[in-house]
Amino acid sequence: MAPGMLVQGIPRQECPGELDVEAAGPAEAKPSGSTVPTSDLAPWRFCLLSIGVGLGLFLAMLDSSIVATSLLTIGRELGNLELINWVALAYTLAYLSCAVVFARIADIIGRRDAYLAAFVIFFGFSIGCGFARTLHQLIALRALQGIGGSGLYSLSMVIWPELAPASLKRHIASFAGIVIGVAGVLGPILGGLLTNYVSWRWIFWINGPIGFVSMAVFALTWPDDKYLPHIQRHPWSSLDIVGSVLMIAAAALATFAFQNAGVSPDQWGQAIFLAPLITGVFAWLALFAWQWAIETRWIHIMPVFPLRLLRNRVYAFAMLTTLFIGFPFFATIFSYPLRLQVVNGKSGLMAGVMLLPLLGGVAVGSTLCGAINAKKNYLCETLVVACALMIIGCALETTLSDSEHLEPKALGFLPLIGLGLGLMAAASTTMAAIQAPPNDHAAAQGIVAQMRILGGSIGIAASSAILAKHEMSKLGMVISSESTSATGDSPTAGLVRQVFSAAFKENMRVCAIISAAGLLLACGTFQRQRKTLMEEREHVILRHTAGRELKRASPNPTAS
Repeated sequence: MAPGMLVQGIPRQECPGELDVEAAGPAEAKPSGSTVPTSDLAPWRFCLLSIGVGLGLFLAMLDSSIVATSLLTIGRELGNLELINWVALAYTLAYLSCAVVFARIADIIGRRDAYLAAFVIFFGFSIGCGFARTLHQLIALRALQGIGGSGLYSLSMVIWPELAPASLKRHIASFAGIVIGVAGVLGPILGGLLTNYVSWRWIFWINGPIGFVSMAVFALTWPDDKYLPHIQRHPWSSLDIVGSVLMIAAAALATFAFQNAGVSPDQWGQAIFLAPLITGVFAWLALFAWQWAIETRWIHIMPVFPLRLLRNRVYAFAMLTTLFIGFPFFATIFSYPLRLQVVNGKSGLMAGVMLLPLLGGVAVGSTLCGAINAKKNYLCETLVVACALMIIGCALETTLSDSEHLEPKALGFLPLIGLGLGLMAAASTTMAAIQAPPNDHAAAQGIVAQMRILGGSIGIAASSAILAKHEMSKLGMVISSESTSATGDSPTAGLVRQVFSAAFKENMRVCAIISAAGLLLACGTFQRQRKTLMEEREHVILRHTAGRELKRASPNPTAS
């Protein structure tokens, strides 16, 4: 086919891969179809492999929320309540910071070896967390555990769609969405069970036996080369070290600033808040400048955040929508069990069990996404509906009273939020899979995963800040362990319930506003043409190939 025929009807500026053909390095000599396996993996073998991949993803996501109902218990036993939110935040900071880096490392050492390395890191430090003797030790070990978790999370999003047989590809996003949503919601339930009946340390130790099984299944069922996509291996010198450092700094510093302000709300205007926040903003600017320099000068380096992905309007808006919806996702999972414990006097176990309506909504939403988009691409509408459901659900939660008696409507509104979360998780994963050019598939999935966790980390930090603000204004002090566990007969308990209830309502109002912003961004993913998901994927690959043909026809002298 002649170059002119390849690009007929495709505007040059809309070809997401054309500006980086040479940046793809040695892989540019391969045709676009070389990313497709020469043979389809047998469905039974893929299902066994999916057990290993799915369990890894499940455990990585589970550990982002499993401590939600156990934080008070952990803080009391280790003698430090002021820093208990860092047990959750340390994991999510490392989790979000390294997701894209792991995806790029997989382009160097291969998907299998990178995934196994993530397994070893995650499970090794999970065991270490269970043996922590101080809160500072636990926080440090959780951060190291999060590095492994980030690899399990981001690489699962890469491996599943790459190895899925053609007959199962359209279901992959639903599978991933169900695992992500179920793990996120089941985490507090399992955490409450283990804390109530055994010990909070088993929250981390349980990863050992389950992790060994999942790693063994993954290693034993990994297919031969003929079933793998032919992705060009890159040398270690092509790893974007500068970009990786800038991305880690950019993602972590802003969240660090908000969490510090949340613990000490009188420091909003102080250097401890402003310095990391401003530094984080400059790190983002430096990251984008560096990525531009790589595209134009150092084309042998694989950019950790390819700017060409942002030139694809649909992908860019899907990424931003994921960032915004990650906020209410994690804010709800962490703040709701705490409200049930403090305001309604429920145990950590019951607080987790009462998230089951949310869990059911997530499972239904993820399944519905696959059914809705089975024949035609309605992903934009799916995202819009998901955001609308989250707006409604979060807004309705603000109507709860501060009574110790649990109102039935408190649980009745949760399925709306869960349905929105399930639709969102599956739809955003699908969009990343079909909109990224082949050379950037791993990075594209890693970025979406990182944006979801970044939004969630900011959501957790914002929830802490809102609670701390209400504590300082109405109680004049940080709530002690005695007051948070006070009974309904104590005057202090009534005041504590009012403070936590008011903080929860404000938190839900903020979540509704953030979800509304996500809805507006979701509208940016609209596409006039209605293709099937497979046709859309083939169209993206065609545009990527067209860009290569244009570059070969008229080489860019500045890139040599």
